[in-house]
Amino acid sequence: MSALFAVVLKPMVNFVAAFKIGRFQPFRRSAIFVLLIVVVGGIVVFGFLAVPPVVRDLHDFAQEAPKRLPPLIDKFKRLPFASQINPDDVTERIESTLGNSAAYVLLSIKNWAGALFTLAMGLILTVYFELEGDVAYQWVLSFFPRGQRERLDGALIRAKGRMGKWLIGQGSLMLILGVVSTIIYASLHVRYAYALGFLTGLLNIIPVIGAAICVSLALLVAAFDSWGRVLGVGIFYLIYLNVENSFLTPRIMRQSVDLPGLAIIVALLIGSAVAGVVGALVSVPTAVLVAVLLDEYLVQRN
Repeated sequence: MSALFAVVLKPMVNFVAAFKIGRFQPFRRSAIFVLLIVVVGGIVVFGFLAVPPVVRDLHDFAQEAPKRLPPLIDKFKRLPFASQINPDDVTERIESTLGNSAAYVLLSIKNWAGALFTLAMGLILTVYFELEGDVAYQWVLSFFPRGQRERLDGALIRAKGRMGKWLIGQGSLMLILGVVSTIIYASLHVRYAYALGFLTGLLNIIPVIGAAICVSLALLVAAFDSWGRVLGVGIFYLIYLNVENSFLTPRIMRQSVDLPGLAIIVALLIGSAVAGVVGALVSVPTAVLVAVLLDEYLVQRN
């Protein structure tokens, strides 16, 4: 997966390396590190801008909870069959659930540490593939007979070009969804509109699943204020989903990766089943590589 990420990110690294101030190329030898600093800096800035409002609202909710709970309990008692529910049993269940959740968090610290270590190693491997990828590539080619190397090399170069174009096409879809969703969230006065719009566009790098997760989060946030905003967000997503699937994705993705929609969905399902979110993230570039190799070695032409 690190190798796939390195191939996909190669056009961005080349773009940063080719940046000029006059005749001077300041990032020619450090493009990958500059790109890494930009990404980390963007995450830090997003955290500073998005996290404080959420923390402030949670703090205000915790202070206002004692005042809001009695009216909610009175409304709950008016519901059918609510009189048969013992409030003490509900309290005990809530306390038991909170206790189990706290225990789960403590027990899962080891798993989170392992996941963070895996993520860090994957990032380090991606950097090394960017720095020494050509050497590793030539080493892999050396395993094949001399007569087959040129054919394999040509197929892999074509796959690399299409995988690089995938990033451009997916970036276009991410930018469109991020800008449009931010405008819609802000016009509907949804809380954290800019943060939600940014996340919606960013997670759209995972086809179908990423945007659906963020829109579900936006629906949840809108539900705290009014059902009208929930309806507005739902209508927006349904309209955008139809526009993206029928107009944007066929034109942008077909020009970039030249894969039918069915192949993209199947690749997404296989990638998510094999490696979860990371597998879904690299599923389309992997499908491009597989498609090129199948076309080169297995497809029979008249």
